[in-house]
Amino acid sequence: MHDHRRLGRELDLFDTDPLMGAGLPYWLPDGAVVRHTLEEYVREAERAAGYRHVYSPVLGKRELYEISGHWSHYSDDMFPPMRLGAEEMVLRPSLCPHHALIYRSRSHSYRELPLRMAELGGMYRSELSGVLGGLTRVRSIQLNDAHIFCTLEQAVDEARAALELIARAYADLGIRATRHRLSLPAEGQGEGEGSGKYVADPGLWRRATALLREVLDGSGIPYEAAEGEAAFYGPKIDVQITDPAGREATLSTVQIDFHQPERFDLHYIGPDGAKHRPVMVHRSIIGSVERAVAHLVEQHGGAFPAWLAPVQLLILPVSEAQTQMGEKLLSQARHQGLRAEIAGPEHGTLGARIRAARLVPYQAVIGEREAEADGDLLAVRLRGGRRPGAVPAAELLARIAARVAARGPELWDAV
Repeated sequence: MHDHRRLGRELDLFDTDPLMGAGLPYWLPDGAVVRHTLEEYVREAERAAGYRHVYSPVLGKRELYEISGHWSHYSDDMFPPMRLGAEEMVLRPSLCPHHALIYRSRSHSYRELPLRMAELGGMYRSELSGVLGGLTRVRSIQLNDAHIFCTLEQAVDEARAALELIARAYADLGIRATRHRLSLPAEGQGEGEGSGKYVADPGLWRRATALLREVLDGSGIPYEAAEGEAAFYGPKIDVQITDPAGREATLSTVQIDFHQPERFDLHYIGPDGAKHRPVMVHRSIIGSVERAVAHLVEQHGGAFPAWLAPVQLLILPVSEAQTQMGEKLLSQARHQGLRAEIAGPEHGTLGARIRAARLVPYQAVIGEREAEADGDLLAVRLRGGRRPGAVPAAELLARIAARVAARGPELWDAV
């Protein structure tokens, strides 16, 4: 059974320090590579799906979260306000109020909708020390978040497309969804008088729940309803994953929100020239980057798919005589955009170097025979011990680049 906390330290991916504080991990170079690669994958997938990216600040005035409803329904999970002169500033617990303000800053026509706004942004949750753990429960969160501002008629299609985007990402990442959950308010709350946890608006809950059921039923996805798991402003679809210890967690979400468009008085100009209220679809492909990386570490045991691996190719000159050829290959690999490193004889015997790099997808051994061969032959070893044989350097780099671009789990196939 893989524990991402142990593997994260063994593989030099991330760590913590008491002076930084609990729930505030820092990323080491190899972990930063995994995180950066994952973030760029998400941005690329979002751009291809018609999203436009924004940046927004991690601070906001308390008044912002009073308008959004976070202050009255979510303040127990927020850090205390910081006083700056006459103002109170708050570390944001969510990105949606900021995106609502960005939408509101310009007038919009129905022709612009759906408007898909995405951000990989920081947010902060005042988690108690007893629930913090590794990367799965932290206080500083990098969230893959997006908000789609659309007409009521577009909401179901947009939410369904978000579920499809999540499914494609899971296939590329090697993640398996355990189940889909329709998260509703606790019985008698939200749809009735409400409570401190939920917005009290019976019509809002009924409309949003009906639309999400339509999304799930139309997608043919089996799901289970769960009371008490809704967001404070509305129901949501949660995509659940399970770690090797059998613990279930939410990684991705899709929500249909009527509450915040009303609170922020959002509108668009319809074909009739009048103002209309948009619907806000919240969606997150991989949720928090921290939780996604934790799951990937445990799912793959640190043996990441080639496209995610911190080091994709390790070059192993057998002796000093082959170091020059190794350096040449290193330069060629990096020029092609591959993450390559070289480990010469100063790092120990060849066997010791091979064992130390057991999680690297590709190893290229350069011995006396390879160095003397025409075409710069390399003795190739794949993770897991498979040896495809001697391969010319140019062919090896082309094969690796092709597998990285394909983002598949296989390390070797016909080109």
